[in-house]
Formats: sequence, structure tokens, C-alpha cells
Amino acid sequence: MTEHAGEDEVAVEIVDNPARGRFELRQGDDVIGIASYAVVPGDGPDAPDRVVFFHTEVRPDHEGQGLAGRLASSALEATMASGRSIVALCPYIKTYLRRHPEPYAGSVLTPTSVDVEAAERAAAAER
Repeated sequence: MTEHAGEDEVAVEIVDNPARGRFELRQGDDVIGIASYAVVPGDGPDAPDRVVFFHTEVRPDHEGQGLAGRLASSALEATMASGRSIVALCPYIKTYLRRHPEPYAGSVLTPTSVDVEAAERAAAAER
């Protein structure tokens, strides 16, 4: 998803990179931010998969420009558009959802031990 920049905004592109388990905030060829996630299969045949967000960051030289919020919004919207549920373990995503409950509230689930374990495995694989 490409976002167009206003006068004071940085031109960025936000792309889902499922092979790396993260949404990437890109400026040109540079990845300047990420929202990392793990996907947990739904609990039953009709239960949607759960996208467990566990880490969000923007490079320090790009902080203070509202980019983390743009990344969070795009990642959450893409998750909902895919029909999957949102699980927030990441402190930034938790805060974002608390401050912007709509339109996400109906898609947010409480974390389970399976979600935590999946996030821990994904985080260890990133290192």
C-alpha cells in the first residue's frame, strides 16, 4: 500500500512482507520501520487466523513524523481486510488500539498462551 505524502509528510510505502512476518515502512529502497507479527491459525473451521503483533519500531532518524501511527493503521487495516483477527502484544499497537478503537474493536482478540508462544518463536527467529 503506497501512501501519498502531504506537504509535511515523508513519502513512504507500507508493504506486507509475509515471508519475514512483518509490515515494512519503506522510503525508497530503505526499510525505515517495521511492525512484526506471527500468524496463528484459527481455533476452529470457521475461526479466522489471528495476526499477533509483537514488535513495532521506526528508525530513530525518522521518529517524530507520525510514521509509527501510519504503519500501525495500515497494518491493522490490512489485517482486517484479509478477514483475520488482531492480537496486540506490542505495547505500541496496544496503545494505538486504545486511542483509536474504531474501526478495529470488532476484530481485536485477547491474547492466549498460544499467541504468546507464536510471538516468542517469531521474535527469536528474527534475531
